[in-house]
Amino acid sequence: MLLEGEGVTKRFGGLTALRGVDFKLEKGEILGLIGPNGAGKTTLFNIISGFLKPTAGVVRFKGVELTKLKPHQICRLGIARTFQVVKPFLKSTVLENVMAGAMFGRERGLGLDEAREEALYYLRFVGLESKKSVLAKDLNVVERKFVEIARALATKPEVILLDEPLAGLNPAEIAEASKLVERIRDELGVTVFWVEHVMKAIMGTAERIIVLHNGMKIAEGPPQEVSRNRKVIEAYLGEAVGEVVA
Repeated sequence: MLLEGEGVTKRFGGLTALRGVDFKLEKGEILGLIGPNGAGKTTLFNIISGFLKPTAGVVRFKGVELTKLKPHQICRLGIARTFQVVKPFLKSTVLENVMAGAMFGRERGLGLDEAREEALYYLRFVGLESKKSVLAKDLNVVERKFVEIARALATKPEVILLDEPLAGLNPAEIAEASKLVERIRDELGVTVFWVEHVMKAIMGTAERIIVLHNGMKIAEGPPQEVSRNRKVIEAYLGEAVGEVVA
C-alpha cells in the first residue's frame, strides 16, 4: 500500500471536520474523493500534505508516518499537491513557477540549467510551453491550474493530490484536463488522489471512489457501485445519478 490513513479525525474547536476516516491508495491507481461542500475533502488533503495535524489517527506513506512531518518534508518524500484555490507566484513567470518545484522537490541540488530543463518538460506535458515567459498574474484561471499541476509534477512525486482541478472549466477544458489526469498516471507513473465536483469526469476516469459526508466515509468502491449507493444518492448525487455515469 502506497498511502493509507487510519482513523483520521480533525476537530476545529466544537466542529468535527473529519471523523475516523480510513483510506488506502494503491500504487498506480486513480482514486477519486467526492462529497458535498464541507464534507472534509480538502481537510483530508491538508492533513496528508502536512498543512494540518490530525486530532487523532495516523497517515502513512510507504510505511512512514506523515503526521509529525512538515509540508516540505512530505513533498520531498514523494507527495505533491495542488490547491482548490490556485496559488502561483504571481510576479514570477510561468517557467520560474515550475522551476521552483523542480529545485525544491525530491531532487535537491539541481542547478538552474537542470531545473529549467525539468520545468520545460512539464510545461510541455501540460501544454503550456508557449506561455513560459508570461507572468503568472497574466494567466487565466485554467492556465493557472495547469501551471500549478506542472509545478507539483516538477517535484517528482510518487503521489499527486489534485484538489478540484476541473472547477471553473468549460466542457472542452474538462475533457482535456480529465485526459491530463490519466496521462499523469499512465505516462509519468504518478499515483493520483483526486478531489472533484465534476461528477461525469471523475466517475469516468477514477477506478475507485471514496465518498465523504459530514466528515465521515459513507461509501467506497468502483464508480458504478458508488453511484448506485442509496446513502450517496441521498447525501450528494441526487436521483439523476444515471446521468452522472452515462
